[in-house]
Amino acid sequence: MTIALKEGYEPLTEATAVQLIKDLGYFDAHSSLRCKEIGDGNLNLVFHILDENDKGIIIKQALPYAKVVGESWPLTLHRATIEGNYLKNAIPLVQELVPQVHHTDEAKALTIMEDLSHLDIVRTGFISGKDYPILSRHIGEYLAKTLFFTSDFGGNQQVKKGLQQAFSNPELCKITEDLVFTDPFHVSETNDFEPELIATVETLWDDDSLKLEVAKLKYKFLTCGEALLHGDLHTGSIFANETTTKVIDPEFAFFGPVGFDIGQFFANLLFQAITRSDEKKDLILFHLHQVWDTFIQTFTELWQTASVEPFTKTEGYLEHVLEGFFHDSIGFAGCELIRRTIGLAHVADLDGIEDSSRRLACKEVAIKLGRELILQRSSISRTNEIVHLLENVKRGA
Repeated sequence: MTIALKEGYEPLTEATAVQLIKDLGYFDAHSSLRCKEIGDGNLNLVFHILDENDKGIIIKQALPYAKVVGESWPLTLHRATIEGNYLKNAIPLVQELVPQVHHTDEAKALTIMEDLSHLDIVRTGFISGKDYPILSRHIGEYLAKTLFFTSDFGGNQQVKKGLQQAFSNPELCKITEDLVFTDPFHVSETNDFEPELIATVETLWDDDSLKLEVAKLKYKFLTCGEALLHGDLHTGSIFANETTTKVIDPEFAFFGPVGFDIGQFFANLLFQAITRSDEKKDLILFHLHQVWDTFIQTFTELWQTASVEPFTKTEGYLEHVLEGFFHDSIGFAGCELIRRTIGLAHVADLDGIEDSSRRLACKEVAIKLGRELILQRSSISRTNEIVHLLENVKRGA
């Protein structure tokens, strides 16, 4: 299959990445540079370039297809522009929580940004047993500020309408629509799961009450442009250490329901809660509680001090809005748990478990917890209730 590319686009190699950096003058002309392609995703090339003093820089370039499939699954290169523009938009709001952007090139579909190699990928760190004590406070603040100031509550409504056009991202939204909301709940060639899970999966596929609720969530994703979302906020898209947090990879950014970003982060914490032993689980559950508490606190402060919507002064309106966000978050978290277990794109939290019986048991819990979160989302009002539901599912698994 031939993929039409913009003039000037060619996938970089380590050698051409170094030449690009030299041409742009990011290092001294006489610097000795070394480069390594470090991308492990399916959609992009990522180059880490260092000089002799270990001063570094990152080049991220979009590929015109998904590496996991090849050229039979073409992808728009415009997602690189979406990513660069999202980061530029986020920097004034959460400067310390996103990487600095040095340069973007729409034709070459690349972004040159701050080197974050001194930080851990949070998913990898969690799996190895590390903890990041202020991670969830940072992510709660990040979510509240990026979502509030791009919503009709915190931003000029007319400006927002223009931004919605700029961040129209139909191709990548289609991936989410299919892989998160549709395929895992039907027989589909994209689904991928162990044969031992077939009975549980078929029960899921035959559950019309569940499908009805997923249909409602998908419709909200399709039609509800509340704020500018990151669109793919999982623990593999966050770098951190004990004092620093940086959110990366917003190429799925678009205007959608606020609860989607929150729900994805919830779900990726829950994968760790499912797989950890009881004594190590409390650290993860702390993050579950703290991210929502911080979001509420920060969003409320912004609502009271920075709102442009007159109705935000109306008693009870804030509570109504936050309740809706939370219920949506629970439902979207449930969809994420299921799709990362039986859909096309899995998570190392589950797949990396070497003992097959334990791995299958954790996946059973993830599927069943996802179902209960979707079905019960409207009756859950606190993060403690998510924990109770997890424990009940574990006991019954």
